[in-house]
Amino acid sequence: MEIPLEQEEHTIPEIKYEYLDHTADVQLHAWGENLKEAFEQCGMAMFGYMTELPTVDIRTCYEIKTDPTDDLENLLFRFLDELLFLFSAEPFLIVKKLEITNFDTENFCIECRCYGEEFDLKKHPQGTEVKAITYSAMQIYEKSENNRSEVFVIIDI
Repeated sequence: MEIPLEQEEHTIPEIKYEYLDHTADVQLHAWGENLKEAFEQCGMAMFGYMTELPTVDIRTCYEIKTDPTDDLENLLFRFLDELLFLFSAEPFLIVKKLEITNFDTENFCIECRCYGEEFDLKKHPQGTEVKAITYSAMQIYEKSENNRSEVFVIIDI
């Protein structure tokens, strides 16, 4: 669902993710001060794999919602799957900033605002196509030994 974009300055969060080698796929490793931020960073890592994010402008905002589920792993899967659908279907949104507005760990559902613009090959360098999100080797740590929340997700490319 597209929502009106406010005419305010959008601060882009610090990058807190990396890509780890994995046979035939890629593993996203993202972190943050809490799980909400780690989930946001994981979504940004996926978009960053598809194009160079500095080329993306904030021109529109869409809101996504996940259906309630039964655990954090399923919640992360559904969240990333909703983001991938937003990119793969009209309006082919490439995201520069994610803002989770509701991170419900009792009912395991998320509401998130996705700021970006329509993907355009003339403007956005084509990275690697993400075909699907997987549960394979998915890991979620609320607080790791580094005193941060971390997630690991393998995406099918």
